[in-house]
Amino acid sequence: MAQTTQVSTVSDTEVLIRRSFDAPRHLVFACLKEPEYVREWLLGPEGWTMPVCEIDFRVGGRYRYVWANADGRRMGMGGVYREIVPPERIVASELFDEDWTGGETLNTSTLTESRGVTTLAMRIAYASKQARDGALATGMTEGMEAGFKRLETLLATMAAAQPGDSR
Repeated sequence: MAQTTQVSTVSDTEVLIRRSFDAPRHLVFACLKEPEYVREWLLGPEGWTMPVCEIDFRVGGRYRYVWANADGRRMGMGGVYREIVPPERIVASELFDEDWTGGETLNTSTLTESRGVTTLAMRIAYASKQARDGALATGMTEGMEAGFKRLETLLATMAAAQPGDSR
């Protein structure tokens, strides 16, 4: 199933990113919370790795990601989980080390499943319209699409490995 990432501005300060995956919701949810999976797909454009992936997946728990590029560039960010409703909703703050997004954002990820297809909707709330527009201008959606393509491949592998899966 070929999918693309849909991006829309839903208010002056918010972006909604939607992407569907040919996988059950519990597998997509696992890929959002388990470090061994996050490290495989949440990499953005080619050439990046994730040497730091720390996840304390509980309300009040923190997460920390650091990406590295072959040319020596590093990019880090982290936040706190504010709400977790398995396997349908994760709300977390996010702040980059180099604050290029105008302060902390609030990210709400919602997962819905219909007939084995899971749709991930990520609503990102920025501190201001300027911060939202600045983030969109960075090319973040292209990086997200590259990551989502990796996630699609990972999910196909995971689904194929499940016993009794008829796909």
